[in-house]
Amino acid sequence: QVRLVESGGGLVQPGESLRLSCAASGIRFSIYGMGWYRQAPGKQRELVATITSGVSTAYADSVKGRFTISRDNAKNTVYLQMNSLKPEDTAVYYCNAVFMGSGYWGQGTQVTVSS
Repeated sequence: QVRLVESGGGLVQPGESLRLSCAASGIRFSIYGMGWYRQAPGKQRELVATITSGVSTAYADSVKGRFTISRDNAKNTVYLQMNSLKPEDTAVYYCNAVFMGSGYWGQGTQVTVSS
């Protein structure tokens, strides 16, 4: 059974940082491309960042220079370091794993940026 479990969300003030984690099980983690997506209330789910099995990364323009995606294949975990958070970063953040047309999602973790 495939499981992706996100953690690390919470309530922070503008300018602060958070690190999200996504622990995967039931898949051969190292060969999967991993990604973080987010969905704000009333909006569509959007791509935040991706990292390939070869550790190439890509980011949405809105988070470039503030967020960093990384992975630890020994721990079957992908991370999203989020710095200089803004109120518009408020959303549920989801972890995604993809390989050869197979894809899986986590349950999401809430990030709220508010003063």
